[in-house]
Amino acid sequence: MPDHAEPPKPRTPSGPASAITAPPRRPVEAVLFDFHGTLAQVEDPISWVVAGAAECGTALDRGRATILADRLITAGRAGGPLPNRIPPQLAEVWANRDLYEYAHRAAYTGLAGTVNTGVEGLAEALYERLLRPEGWVPYTDTAAALHTLRAAEIPVAVVSNIGFDIRPHFAAWGLDELIDAYVLSYEVGRCKPDPDIFRRACAALRVDPERALMVGDSPADAGAVRAGCAALVLPAAEAGRANGLGAVIDLAIGKND
Repeated sequence: MPDHAEPPKPRTPSGPASAITAPPRRPVEAVLFDFHGTLAQVEDPISWVVAGAAECGTALDRGRATILADRLITAGRAGGPLPNRIPPQLAEVWANRDLYEYAHRAAYTGLAGTVNTGVEGLAEALYERLLRPEGWVPYTDTAAALHTLRAAEIPVAVVSNIGFDIRPHFAAWGLDELIDAYVLSYEVGRCKPDPDIFRRACAALRVDPERALMVGDSPADAGAVRAGCAALVLPAAEAGRANGLGAVIDLAIGKND
């Protein structure tokens, strides 16, 4: 080939590569949200320990609370990182924690109980905070995102691997009217990334999975693609901050116009 000759263009079975166009993006007719790390975050660890101890009648200074919080998070906190080690006696309830209420409680109170806190009843008090709205903080852009989707008449479901009811949390935050369905693992007997849990959410919203967008913060949430949904995975932000939920609006509404 002469030095000045133009190299041949790559081809595909249907013609030159330059002729390839991306398929049109599927319109979003429903949005499925993960709960923890997507719409809300657990309260600050030190505040969690101080409040739990206070409910047990013990006042902790910040220094001691910080030490205990570090130890309790390492042992395993619901809503926190996975524990470094699961004691053998807790292996069964840990494996079933998102399928049964009793297992969820037993797993996390058991893990907290492995830490010598010096505060009687603290493990139970800390778990009880998880069950109450004050133990969680919605992200600062959660309400705006949900209100915008409702105004656009796009139904919303919360799909969560969890062992307790989160409906009272949304009610306390004034967001319950913006959620059309809750698909919780302990109620349906399926955990993400099992595609069936996403299909159930789509069925509850009466939308084909191919027209639904799953929004979460983990590979388990991305498992929605196996059910036919699109997926958006956002890195979880700290409590009290925005979590990038504006991207959901761009995908669901901004580019559907």
